[in-house]
Amino acid sequence: MSSSGSDNDGQGMIVNPRPTAENQDWDGDEADRADRLRFEEEQAMIREQSEARAAAKAAAEAHKEAHA
Repeated sequence: MSSSGSDNDGQGMIVNPRPTAENQDWDGDEADRADRLRFEEEQAMIREQSEARAAAKAAAEAHKEAHA
């Protein structure tokens, strides 16, 4: 059996298009946009939790110093 040009025509391959000079406005598909939105929301939640933890830690330190 000989191999033909159609054996390597890209079928079944994953293709991730990237912005090029002529395609700067490429924004991906709906799944890409949903992934970015979910990531941004997760990052915001992590920041909020980190800030809340830092504030709680500072309050605990202040309370500790006030009663020392």
